Amino acid sequence: MREIAFDTETTGLDPRNGDRLVEIGGVEMLNHVPTGRTFHVYINPERDVPEGAFAVHGLSTEFLADKPKFAEVVDDFLAFVGEATLVIHNASFDMGFINMELGRVGRPPIPRTQVLDTLELARRKHPMGPNSLDALCSRYGIDNSRRTKHGALLDSELLAEVYLELIGGRQTALGFDMDSGAASGRSGGADEGLAATAPARQRPQPLAPLLTSADLERHAAFIKGMGDGALWKKYAASET
Repeated sequence: MREIAFDTETTGLDPRNGDRLVEIGGVEMLNHVPTGRTFHVYINPERDVPEGAFAVHGLSTEFLADKPKFAEVVDDFLAFVGEATLVIHNASFDMGFINMELGRVGRPPIPRTQVLDTLELARRKHPMGPNSLDALCSRYGIDNSRRTKHGALLDSELLAEVYLELIGGRQTALGFDMDSGAASGRSGGADEGLAATAPARQRPQPLAPLLTSADLERHAAFIKGMGDGALWKKYAASET
């Protein structure tokens, strides 16, 4: 299953009032595990960046002036997303901007069915809150000390870790279907236990030993010189 932890930065709070995207970040996950593949781009919003927005993300009008416009990166963005589920914290905000920008360049919107909102997950799991990204990092012991300002790629990386915890990530286990030979991942909560371990299969013909008789003799001589209290001697005695 392919998912993308995803975040944006903007010039303000409402795309319907002329606010625009200034940054997009995404982290690819396969079966809930980050692959190391990312998407990141700064975007020229074709307008000024208000002081309030600059205070949040630190991206100035001057810095963004020579960055590509959304129309110039949309193909790369959509190719990266593909049919993956977008994992977003407070998805209605980011998707409002993304779909507004897609509409500006004549592209269809990304459907809500392709989006998973981690804020909704967090509110169900921790109804007493708080459930901001920083609060969840603190709850789960995730180091967010680099987050002195908001940044789309850094926030996506943190969100990928938070998402894993929200779905019970530390109980994720790997099971093997011995009949088909296929591996399957399973994520469960703390009360679900670990996937059953399949019995080991024996080779019909054992592999030839890698150690020669000379190797064994040298090892025996080495152990003999270690003294009577050596752990190796106790191990060798238990083996014999």
